[in-house]
Amino acid sequence: MMYPEGSLTHTHVSTMDRECVSLLPSVCEVLADSGKSLPDDTSLEKLLDWFTGLTKAGGHLLEACPCLPEFISAVVYNTASDPAVLSFTLKLTGLMAASEDGFRKLQESSVLDLVFNLKRWQEAGLWEDPSLRIGWIQGLKNLLQHPKALSFFVQSDFIEPLLQLQTDTSLFVASAANQMLAHTVLFFQPVSSAGCNGIDKKEEDDGRTQTSIADLEHPAVTMDTITGYTAVVMAISQYLKESLVPRENTHLHQSLQILKLLALLLAQAGPPLRDKLLQTVSDSLEGLVTAGCSQLTLPLMDVIMAAYSSGTVEHIPDRLLSSMLTTSKPSELIHAAAAFLRRSHHNPVHTARAVRILLLPLDIITGHTLLGTNTTADEHRPAMVEQLKSKTSCIATICVCLTNTPQITLTPSHVLPCPPDLIVTAVLSLLRICSGISSSAGGGEACRNVISSGKVQKCALEALTALHSSSGAKEKIGDVFAVLIQYLDNPDSDPTVLHKSYQALVKWTSVCTDLSSITDQLRQDLVEVVKKRACDMRWEVRDSTVEFLGHLAGVPVLLKSAAEVCDASEALLGGSCTAPLLKEALHDSESYVRASAISALARTLARSWQQGAALSQQEAEIVSRLLEILSQDTEGFSRRAVVQYFIAWFSSHSSRSPPSSSASLLMQCVRAVLSQGSADLDWEVKVHTLELAELLLDEAFSGHRGYRKGSDLHQALSHPYGVVSDQTYTLHTHTGGHAEGVESDLARALNKLVEQGVISALLSGLVDCDRPVGLRACRLLITLREMLCPLSLGAQDAAVATVAKVSCELPGWGWGQEIRKIMGMKKSDGAREAGIADSEDCGVQKEGGDGMIVGVCEVLRSLGLDERLDVLAQSSDHIHNSPLSLLQDILTASAAHARPDTQPGQEVIVDCY
Repeated sequence: MMYPEGSLTHTHVSTMDRECVSLLPSVCEVLADSGKSLPDDTSLEKLLDWFTGLTKAGGHLLEACPCLPEFISAVVYNTASDPAVLSFTLKLTGLMAASEDGFRKLQESSVLDLVFNLKRWQEAGLWEDPSLRIGWIQGLKNLLQHPKALSFFVQSDFIEPLLQLQTDTSLFVASAANQMLAHTVLFFQPVSSAGCNGIDKKEEDDGRTQTSIADLEHPAVTMDTITGYTAVVMAISQYLKESLVPRENTHLHQSLQILKLLALLLAQAGPPLRDKLLQTVSDSLEGLVTAGCSQLTLPLMDVIMAAYSSGTVEHIPDRLLSSMLTTSKPSELIHAAAAFLRRSHHNPVHTARAVRILLLPLDIITGHTLLGTNTTADEHRPAMVEQLKSKTSCIATICVCLTNTPQITLTPSHVLPCPPDLIVTAVLSLLRICSGISSSAGGGEACRNVISSGKVQKCALEALTALHSSSGAKEKIGDVFAVLIQYLDNPDSDPTVLHKSYQALVKWTSVCTDLSSITDQLRQDLVEVVKKRACDMRWEVRDSTVEFLGHLAGVPVLLKSAAEVCDASEALLGGSCTAPLLKEALHDSESYVRASAISALARTLARSWQQGAALSQQEAEIVSRLLEILSQDTEGFSRRAVVQYFIAWFSSHSSRSPPSSSASLLMQCVRAVLSQGSADLDWEVKVHTLELAELLLDEAFSGHRGYRKGSDLHQALSHPYGVVSDQTYTLHTHTGGHAEGVESDLARALNKLVEQGVISALLSGLVDCDRPVGLRACRLLITLREMLCPLSLGAQDAAVATVAKVSCELPGWGWGQEIRKIMGMKKSDGAREAGIADSEDCGVQKEGGDGMIVGVCEVLRSLGLDERLDVLAQSSDHIHNSPLSLLQDILTASAAHARPDTQPGQEVIVDCY
């Protein structure tokens, strides 16, 4: 079968690739041939994505791709077609009929009646395939974008099968049906405030219904449309009312799906429609609440809270909510209270009840009086005590309670039944009970259920971490430290519990700037336990310990004198503990630990760098080890951390500060870091190396007229694979000397960059095989070019002439060879080399050996950086994930299947996007 080729004459489709359209008839022929089913079904979805994109861009598929109607007819008439191709065809048909013009043409050719004829698919035995059912649903959803489509939907009686599919055995089909029903009701709902059953006269004259319809050129709203929409809403409302309460447990799935649909409708419907729906189903919702199905508690609360939002008949959700918060089943009660509190509704009565319900389990287990004198929750105490006797139920309940304690402490004081610090005390008591340190007199069997429960310990530690900023928390810091140190010292604590204990310590330290309440004994205990955990056999524990030391070093605290500030690491652990432990961790066998140690050292030494402290022997040894890691470590994590360490060090260094041994060592290391980093095999190491090069550029030229920081130049042009530092560095710069003239200043700065290896790092990055590296290097080189090489080459002033004499070396191998190729210089071209050597403006001369000396400005002007940036700024997706690549892959796969020598089971990999 031959399909007509498409035309590109339509204005909206002029951007479509001509080659894509020329291939489309062949692709349609492949897809229509049931004997050539595709090895990769996702290619069909991607083809549909392409068509969808064209439609959204304003294109008309029927005009651009006239082969599609014939393709659709061929597929649907062939009941032996692959179900995936049939599903694709149904979706495509709906997409083509999404415009009124496309709908009219497809209806005139009877394609719509044929494609969406449900009975035909059932008789052919194809309806049992879930992919066909999903294709039918999504095709209809694509179609329902204008009033004519709604009339077609109503006249075809599609509402009944859709309601049945809403409880389909396939969750994907059921979900698609839910979305389709919600789309039908919400898309066509009137804007009028008169109610959901009509449209006022003005709107009828205007031809406007819902916003999305108003966007169409000719909405053509008629009385038939209004009547049809009313019939749809009535059918759905009646179905919701009759099917909401399950007649037996086997119908819970149906109730769950209906609740999901109802929540979707109530959350997005306008007031008239929402109120009408709510009034229709209110009795059924009350029946569902009374039935007490614990599996439906959360979806039921979603419905109630959706109804609570800006509803005009608030007495209905209010009544339902009261019922949910007074149910006799503890499991439903606790989940309902949590769901209400998460929505942050400002109803003091319901909030107070929810808070007391959530605090009740913690009150029972710990024995702390968290509910005050109010006895609202006492009626639930006996049932809750019974609930907590079961280990599984106890752990689940107390975890829900703990998860919500931070939110509870944020409630107004007149709603909260106890001071927030008492909740902190209760959480600490629970942690002691979990570890077996203490017990509760009133907890009984519930206490035994939580002992050694890792899940409860983790939830309690997370809650404690979140409670660090609650009112009155600072007074509890001594107790908090005592419990957390006990957990860190406990040999039974698993790595995750230890990690969360460290996190809690850092958080609590950060809110208490005065650590005088931490006794010397607690400090000593912390030092001992940190030393012990730094040598733990489990690398995860060592890693968490090293991370803790780094985070602690970043927390500033006050000493006895308010004028004295130090980091928390020094205040709690002493100055002689942290650095030696981290230095030792640089030799750890696990790369994650080495990387964490490097990052922690950067945080630990940051204050001394900023203060310009003299270099210590220990710091010199650390630097030596870091350079060794950068050149020899087999893992990328560690090498990345090393480059970031030097970035942090350089960022803390101020060129205005007096010379120091520390600054001297830093500048000695820069060239080695740039050289090693730019040659690394790990692309992230290379990107971080360019980040260091950028800082050096900024220091060299900040303050010079016309210089723009690289980050300012390309901030808006982010790329999908870029490395984003987790730190913002502030570089301390100076404006340069004023006695020597601008030209010598610029030339001296550029010479220094050449000597430091910055120019070599940028040039090697430009030709790197990793796109993020090349992209960053190219942008930095453009920044440098704009600073040093004015566009008006004929008007070079003294400054430019001086800078033009600055040269760098291009090696005869690797990146140097690539740069020379780009510049059009070949070593064998003696005449060209001689010409370049004679040109003062080019600043290039031949050097003995394989290397070549070339002027920096000449390189910057000869690399075609702007064109290269355009290429690098595009991801590889524009080639490999393009529609053209997709169509070619489909044809290639078909040709491979057609070859007689293809072995059974042999697949062609479709590498399209």
